Amino acid sequence: MFTDYAKIIIKSGDGGNGAVSFRREKYVAAGGPDGGDGGRGGSVYFMVDPDANTLIDFRFKKKFKAENGNNGEGARKYGRSGEDLYVKVPQGTIIKDAETGNVLADLSEKGQVELILPGGRGGKGNCHFATSTRQAPRFSQDGEKGMEKEVILELKLLADVGLIGFPNVGKSTFLSRTTSATPKIADYHFTTLEPNLGVVKSEYGDSFVIADIPGIIEGASEGVGLGLQFLRHIERTRLLLHVIDVSGIEGRVPVEDFKVINDELKTYSEKLSKRKQIIVANKIDSMQDESLYNDLEALAKKNNMEIFKISAATGEGLPELLKRVSEVLKELPKEDLFEVENKKVYTLEEEKEGFTITRKDGVIYVDGPAVDKVMRRVNLDDNESMYYFQKCLDSLGVNERLKREGVQDGDTVNICGYELEWYD
Repeated sequence: MFTDYAKIIIKSGDGGNGAVSFRREKYVAAGGPDGGDGGRGGSVYFMVDPDANTLIDFRFKKKFKAENGNNGEGARKYGRSGEDLYVKVPQGTIIKDAETGNVLADLSEKGQVELILPGGRGGKGNCHFATSTRQAPRFSQDGEKGMEKEVILELKLLADVGLIGFPNVGKSTFLSRTTSATPKIADYHFTTLEPNLGVVKSEYGDSFVIADIPGIIEGASEGVGLGLQFLRHIERTRLLLHVIDVSGIEGRVPVEDFKVINDELKTYSEKLSKRKQIIVANKIDSMQDESLYNDLEALAKKNNMEIFKISAATGEGLPELLKRVSEVLKELPKEDLFEVENKKVYTLEEEKEGFTITRKDGVIYVDGPAVDKVMRRVNLDDNESMYYFQKCLDSLGVNERLKREGVQDGDTVNICGYELEWYD
C-alpha cells in the first residue's frame, strides 16, 4: 500500500539531573562538593532511507522518543548522555509542525540528515556552585525536559515527468505501455487511487522516471475528492504531460478539460502552473470528431505549447513523444524543484519570552520558561540555595519588574507553582 501522509508525535530525551554530593575520604576533613553533571538527553533526527518509498510504517507506530540522559553521581561522575533517535523516511519527505504548519525539514537529497528536536541539557552538579563564600552548596540543577511535538510527514514523489489529466483519459495505459510498471487499468473513473512510478528507457540508453498522478477533478485545489493529496506529487516533477481524451466518446470537450486542469494547478500553486507542459492528445484510434483535436491544437499553438497525437492503447505516436520528452528533460534544471517556501526551524523553548507576571485573587503569579528553569535549580529548604535563587531572579529582571508592578512587603508571590512571601 502506498502511503504519502502521516501524523506522528516525537519527543527528545530529558537531560539527567546534576548530583548533590560531597567528597568523603579518610584523612580528608572537608573535601568539598563533588556532584557530577547529568547527561544530555537524546535528540531526534530524521534521515533519508534510500530503500523506503512509502510512509506506511508510520500507520502502525505513532510515537517516537529518544533516550533520556542519566543523572550525575558523586566523585564528579557525569551521567551518560541518552542515545539520539534517527527516524528513517523516504526521499522527498517534508516534515511540518502540526500546530503551526511551518516546514521543519525537506528531506529531498540522498543521505540527508536533519535535526528536528534537540535533547534536553543535563543539569550541573553542586560542584559548579562552590564559591569563596559558598563552599558547600547543597543544591544542583535538574536536567532540562526534552521537547515533544506533533509533526506531519508528507511524501512528495521525485519524478522527472508527471502525467496529469482528468480520470479515465488513459494515463495508466500510457504508463504501462512506456514502462515496466503495472498499474491497475479499467474503464471507469478513479481506477488509479495512488500514484504509480515507472522508468522509461530510451533507445539511446537515456532513462527518466514518470509518475502517474491519479485523476484531478474540478475543485481539487480546494480539497475536493483527493485533490490535495494528488496535487502534492506534481510539485517534484520537472515536466508535465497533460493527457487529454480527444475521442469524444464520453462527451468530453478537450479544450474545456485543458482549462479546468490548468486552473486547478494555478489555484494550488502559481509556480506549478508555470511548469513546462506538453499536451498529449490521447485515444486518437477511436476519435469520432476531428474538430475536437483541431480546437485543442489551436489552443496549444495559442499558448505556445507542443502537442502530440497518440494512442496509448495501440502505441501510435508514442516513440515520437518519448523522444521529445527525453530532449526536453536535458534542457530543464533540477535545482528549483526542491525550494521550500516559509521554511522555519522550530525555535527552542528557552528562546521564547522569559517570564510573565499576572495578578489574581490577591496573588502575584510569575511564570515562564526562564523562571521555571531557575526554580528547578534550587533547594527551597537551603539558605544558600535561596540566596542563589534571588541572584538569578535579579539577573532575569524579575525582582525589578515585580517592584514596578507594585509588590509590597508581605504579598504572596507564586513562582511557577511555589508560593513565597515577598520582603524587600
